[in-house]
Amino acid sequence: MTNRYLHSRRKRALDLAVAVPLLTISAPIVALAALAVRLESPGHPIYKQRRIGLDGHAFEVIKLRTMVSGAEHMGAGMAVDAGDTRITRIGALLRRTSIDELPNLVNILRGEMSLVGPRPTIQVQVDQYTDRQRERLTVRPGLTGWAQVNGRASLPWSERIELDLQYIERATLRLDLRILVLTARMAVTGHGLYRGETGGWRG
Repeated sequence: MTNRYLHSRRKRALDLAVAVPLLTISAPIVALAALAVRLESPGHPIYKQRRIGLDGHAFEVIKLRTMVSGAEHMGAGMAVDAGDTRITRIGALLRRTSIDELPNLVNILRGEMSLVGPRPTIQVQVDQYTDRQRERLTVRPGLTGWAQVNGRASLPWSERIELDLQYIERATLRLDLRILVLTARMAVTGHGLYRGETGGWRG
């Protein structure tokens, strides 16, 4: 049974209390970053991708583009590794600082995502879930999560899913706040960034 906190008004209140001011404060940063992305490489600076969210419903996650246009059809496809040549110079900086994910705040305001939860994944990943792993779909996906602050890039896909399931079982307001603090620290240090999108899920 899903933890009640995950669907509570307290969690939604936290989402809005953080996302609204953060989106306002970060808007100039996102605008400048978008301009830098566009100047470095052709293509729209905003990248949208179909992801699977609460109860298996699809939505478009919004990010700043960090790779060359059409990157998902080149090289390793959806998987992203450290040193991936498809990542632009500006994109590498945006990934290191997690600025590329700030547009996710719009998804949070829409109610498609939460500040904390399992990262949203693509349909091909969901199609490989076991019955237990499908518990990830019982909550809103997050901007960050327990797996992101406990290994993220260095962990096999199955272990990251297990960490997400542990979060779902024990989530509290206090734990969410702890994850947000740890995430801010990671954004500053740039630790554990790669295979953070969809990489590593095939192994």
